[in-house]
Amino acid sequence: MRIWFLCKVKYAKENEQGLLKNVSEQYLVDAVSFTEAEARIYDMLGSVIRGDFQVTNISKSNFVDVFFYEDIDVWHKCKITYIVADADSGKEKKVTQFMLVTAHNVKEAYDRIYESLNNMLVSFNVPEVVESPIVEIFPYEKDDDLNPPIPDNLRPLEETESKE
Repeated sequence: MRIWFLCKVKYAKENEQGLLKNVSEQYLVDAVSFTEAEARIYDMLGSVIRGDFQVTNISKSNFVDVFFYEDIDVWHKCKITYIVADADSGKEKKVTQFMLVTAHNVKEAYDRIYESLNNMLVSFNVPEVVESPIVEIFPYEKDDDLNPPIPDNLRPLEETESKE
């Protein structure tokens, strides 16, 4: 299961008139810890943002899933609710989850979240869809490697210890 971290980044952005304006933007990063989230956001944005930038806040987000459609990069936050039965007591319990989907507008986001979740075994409702301030999402990918490869001249410690 992915753990998503919401990272707020502050930097000077050039506007249409060529003037620099301080902006604060939100990014979503898939990471296992706050430390990794910070390292990944610096790594991802270091080549994109000209000049200095500062990560002003990192917090765990409550997003369960992210659905990306390539035709647009505007993110919408969708609130999903469904009812599950407690296995022990048999009582019904309402579950609320939040997901992100890209869409041109709220209606399209609503349609896309239904399309993305059509294989759920329980019936669900989408009581709320709002446009999100998130600029970009950085999911974890296998080739993302913040650590450089180990040089060929280094060996594992157990190979260097003398066997007695």
